[in-house]
Amino acid sequence: MEITGIISAIVIGIVIGVLGRLVVPGRQRIGILLTILVGIVAALIGAAIASAVGVADTKGIDWIEWLIQIGLAALGIAALDRSRAHR
Repeated sequence: MEITGIISAIVIGIVIGVLGRLVVPGRQRIGILLTILVGIVAALIGAAIASAVGVADTKGIDWIEWLIQIGLAALGIAALDRSRAHR
């Protein structure tokens, strides 16, 4: 992966993490850095899933890929929030 790919993964991860955090109801007890990390991981896994399903490369904006990534980020944020609540 080139430096531009890493930078774009970070930027997309920030956006995905924030959107995933907005989807989860209530207050989350995780910091912004964990939100960004979850977003980056969700963006990478979501892109792989979208590619495997065959919806990664479409004309225009890849809405299905974005929905997969946001859903994964929301799941990751909710899981982290629950694990932190039990401590």
